[in-house]
Amino acid sequence: MDWKTLQALLSGVNKYSTAFGRIWLSVVFVFRVLVYVVAAERVWGDEQKDFDCNTRQPGCTNVCYDHFFPISHIRLWALQLIFVTCPSLLVIMHVAYREDREKKNREKNGENCPNDYRCLYPNPGKKRGGLWWTYLLSLIFKAGVDIIFLYIFYRLYRNYTLPSVVKCELPPCPNTVDCFISRPTEKNIFTIFMVVTTCICIALSLVEATYLIGKRCCECLQARSGESCQHSRDCALSCAEPEDTEGQGEEKHPSH
Repeated sequence: MDWKTLQALLSGVNKYSTAFGRIWLSVVFVFRVLVYVVAAERVWGDEQKDFDCNTRQPGCTNVCYDHFFPISHIRLWALQLIFVTCPSLLVIMHVAYREDREKKNREKNGENCPNDYRCLYPNPGKKRGGLWWTYLLSLIFKAGVDIIFLYIFYRLYRNYTLPSVVKCELPPCPNTVDCFISRPTEKNIFTIFMVVTTCICIALSLVEATYLIGKRCCECLQARSGESCQHSRDCALSCAEPEDTEGQGEEKHPSH
């Protein structure tokens, strides 16, 4: 993916996001994608080549490496970024679907909406109806994906850290051998950085979901209060009309 495509994707997602969503996208693309592409791939590029064990037994080094690194950090992060960014693309596809339906509807009924014609989507990018649910579910899905991957990292690599030396006694190793990981301190720093940014993204997604739900609840309450006020006014007017009529009748027919 080149930088122009990345910029177009970022601007397309930002167009339909809230302020919290824009912050989330900035954190993902600047602190996760760019760090992954620029630095993390190079740090983990020599992990298997420089994984040394103090034995010459054939196959021992490969078996020990597979035991301590069943899935590489860099590949897990790649899967995580793919799954996290997919819901944002789903929102864009939903907006494009609504725009296409509205375009076909306008072509069928004319460019402008006449009085006897109802627009399907006056503003296709506004988060209402199905698009609101799509956006909310995308936030929950993104937070869920990040939480699941944090759990996977914790289960595979306890406390998200890598030791400098690991002891392996798996066959075909002749006995307990010491194996050394290349640049463990640098890898630990990048791991903690990615974990912290993931936690920030989870918090932003949950805050944005809470904001959307709270905003919708406030709108519903305002709509209900407006309906009740209108109903009260109608009742007051209907009760006042007979009194006025009665008073007018008394003026027309005074008692002698």
